[in-house]
Amino acid sequence: MAEYRLEDLARESGVSTRNIRAYRERGLLDPPRRVGRSALYDDYHLSQLNTISQLLRKGYNSAHIAEFFTSMRQGEDLADILGLQRAVLGPESEHHDRSTLAIDPDSPEARQLITHGMAEMVGRKVMLIDGDAAEILARSPDHMRYVRALLRFVDAADKSFDLLAEAFVDSLVELYQAEVGPGYLPKPEDMGRLRQVVADYRLLGEKVMASRFDQATRRLMVASASDYTAGILLTGAWERPTG
Repeated sequence: MAEYRLEDLARESGVSTRNIRAYRERGLLDPPRRVGRSALYDDYHLSQLNTISQLLRKGYNSAHIAEFFTSMRQGEDLADILGLQRAVLGPESEHHDRSTLAIDPDSPEARQLITHGMAEMVGRKVMLIDGDAAEILARSPDHMRYVRALLRFVDAADKSFDLLAEAFVDSLVELYQAEVGPGYLPKPEDMGRLRQVVADYRLLGEKVMASRFDQATRRLMVASASDYTAGILLTGAWERPTG
């Protein structure tokens, strides 16, 4: 699950930082996770803000929304909603220590990492906040080379992942409407099964993408290696100069 600082959450949700703080104070928004002096929000907070915005557009005022959320938090219905939302959004990410990158903080690559939400600037240091990528780059002797490869992967994958995510969400909507019906809450006895289906769908999406990536890279690497070898043989570049 992605994490956001206040400014990032405001940008993603379209809700001003001032309003986000106000929603927290009025009990509309769950408290963020605290790390030192930093307040970190996640996709669930983003989902809450989207819900609040929708209710405001329908004519509810913030006092009515707060009262509604407070009463619902004390009942089983909201527990069901939250349980399903948590299942859809996935488990909370494991929290890794930030990793400092040995790259120029003013470089285009540093700015791209920050734009993608994979890094943040602390003083004059670029801190990678993606735990898996940080672990790989930590053992790299050339951070910039790996960062450029990482950015190339992210740029190439964005469109494909958006399409996969749309298919995932569409499948969940179909499942929910078929099992529960539009506008209805699932029964408590149905929640376990629905959570399991959501988890299974998510895992299927991850497996499909990983498998397709493996197949595609193998195919292209074989073709590239063949072209490279043929080129060397045809040009005679394989023959080392003598004496």
